[in-house]
Amino acid sequence: MTTPPVPTVDEIRLLPKVVLHDHLDGGLRPQTILELAEPIGHQLPANDAESLGRWFVDAADSGSLVKYLETFDHTIAVMQTAESLERVAREAVIDLAADGVVYAEQRWAPEQHLRGGLSLQEAVEAVGRGLAQGEQTVRDAGGEIIARQLVTAMRHADRSQEIAALTLANKGKHGVVGFDIAGAEKGFLPSLHSAAFDMLNKGLVPATVHAGEADGVASIEDALTAGHAVRLGHGARIVEDIQGTEEAMRKRGKADLSELVVGPVAAWVRDRRIALELCPSSNVQTATAVSVREHPISLLKNLGFAVTVNTDNRLMSGTSMTREMHLLATEADWILDDFLAVTLTAAWNAFIGFDERQELVEKLVLPRATVVREERKSL
Repeated sequence: MTTPPVPTVDEIRLLPKVVLHDHLDGGLRPQTILELAEPIGHQLPANDAESLGRWFVDAADSGSLVKYLETFDHTIAVMQTAESLERVAREAVIDLAADGVVYAEQRWAPEQHLRGGLSLQEAVEAVGRGLAQGEQTVRDAGGEIIARQLVTAMRHADRSQEIAALTLANKGKHGVVGFDIAGAEKGFLPSLHSAAFDMLNKGLVPATVHAGEADGVASIEDALTAGHAVRLGHGARIVEDIQGTEEAMRKRGKADLSELVVGPVAAWVRDRRIALELCPSSNVQTATAVSVREHPISLLKNLGFAVTVNTDNRLMSGTSMTREMHLLATEADWILDDFLAVTLTAAWNAFIGFDERQELVEKLVLPRATVVREERKSL
């Protein structure tokens, strides 16, 4: 059988993409940070866009999630007014669409954006306006993207019930479609916020939970049981619940995986199609994975888990969906069919309604993917 050629950057850029895990405060344009920092007197580590962008990547490339999170001090500092939140959200949508993204969920923590006098509700409304403005700008240019927001609570803080109530109050408004907890994972299990998760579960609001990035299987299990998670933010360390020889764990072909034993938590995640929001470059930066080639995403994909590809923080990782996919193509031997499969998985696991997901797949994902495939056949 002939091995399919490695997808090119141009082919991947043209592919329709769905991103479920992209932080609003982790995707700012460096030039925007400079322009927003100057009037408020916030001191930045560089004074031109190119150097600033490079600083974020270098600072985040530390091998430590804690140090990685420190880079957000600068982005959050310039996102404290309604105008700045609108701008950042608008530009995020435009940038994602330019990369071929047709559906994006932007997650962010309103509790971190109140220093300028905004209320939680005003902050949510500002981001909602920015997302809508971005969508309209893309439509005016002849494109199409759907952008929604996930309201996030910080797991090391004590406002999760308040943020859950905020999410419930805005369900279906201002682009709000779900809830998340983020921040330092180790030592802050989702069960610490069980009251908030119970409130959301009773209110029929879906939750994704950061788990399996800086902590292991126990954190993932807690996200599923106490957090009622229907998706897992990262979830890469679910691989620790899969047992087998070291040689078998390195193999990628489906026929070579029979030696592996899937543990109970991993089986639950796989059997119930709980989507894994995997972020290869970010996981390498925070030492969750050694490299993109050795990232568990390929093993998990071949074992039948509901794998999705995401950017996490485009600024801190100096990345895009195109770059993430191209890295998987060149370093982990992914082909076009793999990218279409994970994109469909992401689309069907979006937090919008079923009819909207069906329309997303039928009108935005499949037609554009078909064009790329047909162009490849014609070469």
